[in-house]
Amino acid sequence: MAERTDIVVNQEVVNEEAILKQSLSDSEAFKPIYEKYFKKIFLFLLHRTGDKEIAADLAQQVFIKALTGLSKFQFRGLPFSAWLYRIAINECHTFFRKTRRTRWVMLDEKATAHLHEEMTVDTQLHDLEAQLPAILQKLPEKDLQLIELRFFEGRPFKEIAQIMDISEISAKVKTYRLLDKMKTYFFQS
Repeated sequence: MAERTDIVVNQEVVNEEAILKQSLSDSEAFKPIYEKYFKKIFLFLLHRTGDKEIAADLAQQVFIKALTGLSKFQFRGLPFSAWLYRIAINECHTFFRKTRRTRWVMLDEKATAHLHEEMTVDTQLHDLEAQLPAILQKLPEKDLQLIELRFFEGRPFKEIAQIMDISEISAKVKTYRLLDKMKTYFFQS
């Protein structure tokens, strides 16, 4: 069942799908979508680049690609934002590949606590906080993305699957295998 997403435009509630269909023929109609998601996409990119200017440039590219590729988008029961995040991840990959810059991972207490909760109940949170950057650095890019989307962004498995172009079951299995792998790294230290 498709998830209905609404946007308030000039104090009128409008269905997101209707706005996107109208945007196919009138790019000005895309403005409410841009306004609704720009900050979220910008912050998503900022957490990966650590640079406001680069994140803003990449966010602009995401929305340009979304608008120009809108005819390829299909509603499949997931929010439009999942498609935007997928484009954002691809833009990040392209940026890091071209510039050979170091990728950032922003850790906050809430995300660390959630990850700790999933990993183990036997250790102290401050132990994990101290070791987490080194543990995350050992993960391949795709694995790190999965952990970020699930624990730092709080995305549901269904949305992660859409963003990473895998099945929902695969997203769950990979996440829990990664947690086991991270536990191993944690207890080796």
